[in-house]
Amino acid sequence: MLMREEKNGDRDKEKDMFATLLFPLLILMFVGAAMVVWLAGVQLSNSTDVIEARFHLGEELGGLIFLAIATNLPEIAMVVSASLRQTLGIAIGNILGGVAIQTVVLVLLDGIGLRGRAALTYEAAALPLVLEGVLVMSVLVVSILGTQLPTSLLFAHVAPGDLLIVVLWLMGLWLINKARKDLPWQEKGRAPGMARPAHGRHQDKRERWSTTHALIVFATSAMVTLLAGVVLEECSNVLAAHLGWSGLLFGSTVLAAVTALPEMATGLAAVSINDFSLAFSDIFGGNAFLPVLFLPATLLSGQSVLPQAKNTDIYLASLGVLLTAVYIYGLIFRCKRQFLNLGIDSLVVLLLYIVGLFTIVGR
Repeated sequence: MLMREEKNGDRDKEKDMFATLLFPLLILMFVGAAMVVWLAGVQLSNSTDVIEARFHLGEELGGLIFLAIATNLPEIAMVVSASLRQTLGIAIGNILGGVAIQTVVLVLLDGIGLRGRAALTYEAAALPLVLEGVLVMSVLVVSILGTQLPTSLLFAHVAPGDLLIVVLWLMGLWLINKARKDLPWQEKGRAPGMARPAHGRHQDKRERWSTTHALIVFATSAMVTLLAGVVLEECSNVLAAHLGWSGLLFGSTVLAAVTALPEMATGLAAVSINDFSLAFSDIFGGNAFLPVLFLPATLLSGQSVLPQAKNTDIYLASLGVLLTAVYIYGLIFRCKRQFLNLGIDSLVVLLLYIVGLFTIVGR
C-alpha cells in the first residue's frame, strides 16, 4: 500500500515537471495563434470590404452580418471545440465576457484611430447603429434570463432561451435593414463637417480584386482563423489550470481579449478610411451575434448551456449591457467634446470596464 502511494506520488511529480516544461511552449503557441488571428482578421476585413460592395450589402448591414460573423470565427471555433469536449466554462465565459471586452475596442478606436479629431460617436452618425446597440442589449438580457431556466428544459434538443436569442437576432437584422432603407433620419447620414470615407493606396488595390479573388481570400482567412481559434481553446484549458484560474475567468478575460483582435484590426482599418459607421457596426454586430452561439453549443454538447452559467458570467453579461447603453446615449447625443483624447462616452465605458474587471478578478 505504501509503495503504491509512493509510485502515485512520483507520477504526480513527473506530471507537474512535464507541465512546467510544457508551459513556455504553450505560451508561445497561444501568442502565435493570437498573431495569426490578428493577421487573418486584417485579410477578412479587406476581402469583406470588396464582397460588401459587390453584393451591395451596405456599411451597417454588411458590418452587422458579414464582417461581424467573420471576425467572430475564433469564438465560433472555440465554442464548437469546447462544446464537443464538454468544457463549457470556457465557452460560456468567452461568449458573455467577449461582449464587454469587444465594446472596449471602441474606446481604443476612439483614442488611437481618431487621434483627438472628435469623439467616435460624433463621427458615426447613423441611426441604425442605435438599433444595433438595442439589439445587443436585447440578446444579452435574454441570455441572462436563460441562465435562470432549469437545465432539463429542452425541446427537440434545443433550449428555449437559445432559440429566442436566434429569433431576436434575425428580427433585429430585418428591422435594421428596414431602417437603413426607409427611415428619413438616415438621409443625412453624416455628422456636420465629417470627412467622407477616404480611398488610400491599399483601398484602391483591394477594389481591383475580382469577386472570385475576394471570396478565396475570405475563405482562406476564415479557415486559418478557425484553426487558430481551436489552438487558442486547447491552450486555454491548460494555461488556465496552470495559473490556477477557472475556465470561465480565463475565458472571459485573457481569451476574450485575444479573440477580440480581429475586431480591433478591422475597426482600425475602417477608422483609417473615415468609415466610422462600419467600425461601430462591426463591434455591435459581433456582440449581437455572440449569444447566438449558445444554440450550437447546446446542440453539440447535448445539454442546455446557458443554465450552467456562473454568477461571474451573469455579471459580465450585465456589464456588457451597461457599456452598450453608454454608447447608445453617445450615439444619440453625439457630443463632440473630448477628454484625454477620448469622447466622454468612451471615457465612461473605460472606467466602468476597469472597475468591473477589478471587482470580478478580486472576488
